[in-house]
Amino acid sequence: MKRRRRTEILVQANTDLAKSLAYQIKQTYTYKEIVAPQYGLTMVKMRESAKKSLFYIGEMLVTEAKVEINEQIGIGVVQGMQDDLATNLAIIDAAYNAQLPETLAWADVLLEAEADIHHKRAKQQAELMETKVSFETMDV
Repeated sequence: MKRRRRTEILVQANTDLAKSLAYQIKQTYTYKEIVAPQYGLTMVKMRESAKKSLFYIGEMLVTEAKVEINEQIGIGVVQGMQDDLATNLAIIDAAYNAQLPETLAWADVLLEAEADIHHKRAKQQAELMETKVSFETMDV
């Protein structure tokens, strides 16, 4: 599983998932905190729909952390002020970069969490569509 997809699942799922995966690594391995969780701003890109050109819509507050496990660096960046989540994401990323054996068992857990996220999103979309107004039926 690619880093982007894995991170999206961990951020969108319950924060306990990232916490439990990082806890598994903390129990067995020692990690070195390279950059403690710190706040920063990042520019947010958007694509203009008519011209298909990119532009920056504004800035967003992020929390960033870096850790090292077995000489492999992991980075965690998350929106808002979430120190623990950023650290947990960095530990998980470092574990994948170091190809630790624990990461092999995580694929099923992450896929299950992704399916749950899609299910919740579909349910929310269905609830939203129930409130949609059909203007064709309003014509009298």
